[in-house]
Amino acid sequence: MQKAYNTEVDVVIVGAGFAGLYLLYRLRQLGMSAQVLEMGDSVGGTWYWNRYPGARCDAESLAYSFSFSPELEQQWQWSERYATQPEILAYAEHVADHFDLRRDIAFGQKVTSALFDQGHNEWHVLTEQGMEVRARYCVMATGCLSVPQLPDIPGLSDFRGPTYQASLWPPEGVDFTGQRVGIIGTGSSGIQAIPRIAEQARHLTVFQRTPNFSVPAVNKPLDQNWVEQFKHHYREHRKFHKLGLSSGFGDLDIEPIERTPVAETAEGMSAEQVAQILDPYWERGGAFFLSAFADTMMNPATNALVAEYVRNKIRATVKDPAVAEKLCPSNHPIGTKRICVDTGYYETYNRDNVTLVDVADDPIEAITANGLRTGTEHYEFDVLVLATGFDAMTGALGRMDVRGEDGQSLKDKWAAGPRSYLGLSIAGFPNFFTVTGPGSPSVLSNMMVSIEQHVDWIVDCMQHMRNSGYQRVEAQPSAESQWVDHVNEVASATLFPQAGSWYMGANVEGKPRVFMPYAAGVGPYREVCDEVVADGYRGFDFM
Repeated sequence: MQKAYNTEVDVVIVGAGFAGLYLLYRLRQLGMSAQVLEMGDSVGGTWYWNRYPGARCDAESLAYSFSFSPELEQQWQWSERYATQPEILAYAEHVADHFDLRRDIAFGQKVTSALFDQGHNEWHVLTEQGMEVRARYCVMATGCLSVPQLPDIPGLSDFRGPTYQASLWPPEGVDFTGQRVGIIGTGSSGIQAIPRIAEQARHLTVFQRTPNFSVPAVNKPLDQNWVEQFKHHYREHRKFHKLGLSSGFGDLDIEPIERTPVAETAEGMSAEQVAQILDPYWERGGAFFLSAFADTMMNPATNALVAEYVRNKIRATVKDPAVAEKLCPSNHPIGTKRICVDTGYYETYNRDNVTLVDVADDPIEAITANGLRTGTEHYEFDVLVLATGFDAMTGALGRMDVRGEDGQSLKDKWAAGPRSYLGLSIAGFPNFFTVTGPGSPSVLSNMMVSIEQHVDWIVDCMQHMRNSGYQRVEAQPSAESQWVDHVNEVASATLFPQAGSWYMGANVEGKPRVFMPYAAGVGPYREVCDEVVADGYRGFDFM
């Protein structure tokens, strides 16, 4: 039953993805009332919206799951090494039902504004549908990849056939049998969808602007005997993930201490020596491939050797040498754009019904009524698929009217790039928290690990305030500035800023070019957050 349209609670939470679900669970434990506002019709966040063919997690399913409940982790059975979207959505729904969370979630509510009322020291959050929630605290659990980015191409509305956006896929699915399909975009969504669409379509034309590095997933059904042995060590694995000693992206040995040795550097090695080290990682599959050398993301020499190894794998897989070269990335160091994990992506270009068009050399001029026109050719198709990514990390907050003290607009404060303290709190916005916000490891980590750490920190802060009689907390401007400088300093020591990636906001016209995640890793970041608390919440003001 939907709650009343005017609600007063301790905490208002925006978003019912994994962050919102866990936050609601923790607040209930603390005896605090909460209202979750969710735009979708069910829980799941990104896994509710992204239903495109082939949608799958790029972290191992046994790691991409909640650790807060030993009962839950032993009870839930994953079927594959890398879980599919339907299975992850089913997991989110199971969590919501198992812990009876839905009764505090208002679905179909798109938040338009969050306004701080200084007189009453509370947040007023309003939705497009007319719901208003007043709360002492406001927590944005809106996700890092939740606002789809449409391409700015003339004539997009002129296309007469169906147009599907990867991140707003119809729940009932799409049958491409016998259809001529055009797809724009070869990021993670495109790389996952293209092989699946090609299996159905009469012909698939892929429009690629920038090729991306991708490594094989080597996905397979999980052997339940192996899973049983792994689960025996689950608590140890969770500890490794939380301390940053294990990424959770593809290094799940049964014994947590059994890790593939990491070489310090590839600099000075021959291609054959590099291949000898990288081959086991490639054959094992997954994004953990980038961890073979300790300095891949800092040393241009190592990075170049690893990148050329992958390019040689592409050349060995794709039969047409000209197509293979188009698929070989050359304008950014490997890993500086989120590396993709695929199942049969490069092999798809050996199919007779697949054409690759490099629009970097032959730019798109317009969408037409029955296809797409580049500078040299017109391509006809019946269906158009847009896999053009997201306005990452700041997109959701940028589309709301968020105002803190003295009516200060968050959009104005972030006009030159996002500013926050620890990716958790923003100066001038009291009792306002962000989960996995800019300035935290977030998208460079296993998101479930980062979500749990952020939620635990936020709830512990609220408990500290209640125990101490405080009503208000906000980040100090000086602490925020120091943290922003530190985030930039860490990023500048890596190769990340050399790519025009969505980490930098480079995929969104007019967005400031600022490296948004914290690149030092989840272990060091957790240490900083714990030190801040141990030092009396250093950098925060309480009232």
